[in-house]
Amino acid sequence: MATEDNEVEDHRPLVLIHHLPSFKLPLQDRLITHFRLFDSLASPEASSVRALICVGPTPVTADNLDHLPSLRLVVGSSAGLDHVDLAECRRRGISVTNSGDAYSENVADYAVALLLDVLRRVSAADRFVRSGLWPQMGEYPLGCKLGGKRIGIVGLGSIGSEVAKRLVAFGCTVAYNSRNKKPSVLYPYYANVHDLAVNSDVLIVCCALTNETHHIINKDVLTALGREGVIINVGRGALVDEKELVQFLVQGEIGGAGLDVFENEPNVPKELFALDNVVLSPHLAVSTPESFEALNELIIANLKAFFSNKPLLSPF
Repeated sequence: MATEDNEVEDHRPLVLIHHLPSFKLPLQDRLITHFRLFDSLASPEASSVRALICVGPTPVTADNLDHLPSLRLVVGSSAGLDHVDLAECRRRGISVTNSGDAYSENVADYAVALLLDVLRRVSAADRFVRSGLWPQMGEYPLGCKLGGKRIGIVGLGSIGSEVAKRLVAFGCTVAYNSRNKKPSVLYPYYANVHDLAVNSDVLIVCCALTNETHHIINKDVLTALGREGVIINVGRGALVDEKELVQFLVQGEIGGAGLDVFENEPNVPKELFALDNVVLSPHLAVSTPESFEALNELIIANLKAFFSNKPLLSPF
């Protein structure tokens, strides 16, 4: 129907893009075909918007929600939602989704890449060659074989399951810790992370960050893992007690670490920079064109389901 100004009425549902200045939603132009977008809580549309896309780790707080009285859906673009006040969303009857399986394969690939790098010293060997040390010093110290390693996975969700699948193919044995034992999973289950660490050569951390999992990798767990043990973290920085991990690495009380996430990003403990048994990455495990494509398809599908009163695809 035409308005008095002879403009065609726009029936696309209204959606708020909620993001920090440093975070943008990849492929956002795809959304414009289906939805009317705005990105300010101060906008007049905020009072009537029913759906919000939370980009990356942008906080969704009770104060934010006060500006959005009609909101009924928060669509998360990350696997973990520790930045969203889930209790307040539940209290207000607001549904929440996460990235589902969109990132799982990419993060699992990256976790294995970090582990291979730490064990075989790939990045450190690259620095050795580029700095001209090979002709001067001769052979570089040997790395370790991946096959046969005992892998402990902390969080056997979608990402953890993909990690396990890949490492079994390398000839590793897998055990896991999760909130509950999974009846359909044949890997050995440990009810606490300390016992998992005692029986592992490597811990790969990929669980969600909650009050219960904050610093789940602590001094006792690192001690149990032992001097040859390796930590890989592709979950959230605060899953690991970073100060303790730094001390263990600096003092040689743990074998190495591959870290894609940190407690105070983008700040990384400077003590780690000189350690060749540590591989550092700027929170990139999820980031591939393929994962962003899958994420956008999932976001659009969740929004379409919501506005059509159908079940959400990735409820959290």
